Amino acid sequence: MKITDQVVDDIVLGELGARIARARLEGNLTQAQLAIKAGISKRTLERMETGGATQLVNLVRVSRALGLVERFELLIPEPVASPVAQLKLRGKERKRIKPARQAAEPAATYGKWQWGDKSGDKPGEKSGNKP
Repeated sequence: MKITDQVVDDIVLGELGARIARARLEGNLTQAQLAIKAGISKRTLERMETGGATQLVNLVRVSRALGLVERFELLIPEPVASPVAQLKLRGKERKRIKPARQAAEPAATYGKWQWGDKSGDKPGEKSGNKP
């Protein structure tokens, strides 16, 4: 089965578990043998192979025991910055994102008092001092 964005999490976990089971069988290992080699409980391995949720460290341990840990490089490759981005960073590593700037919205003046709103006031004049 091909894992795509359209597949729900439970199916992805089930497929990964089935692949772990196939790799274990290819290595001619029982669940108990692989669990001992990976340093996890047999029940944890059973849960992984049936698509149950487990900690990420267990996946790493089982992958290492099966000789598959190098494949994580394909899963999440090292990001490579473009030459322009490298020049901007000047050798520093990016640690944060900058939110996109949005144009400032004009302040709504509806409902707020302004000069001239009452009795024809103007700046510097007081109400009721009209000639």
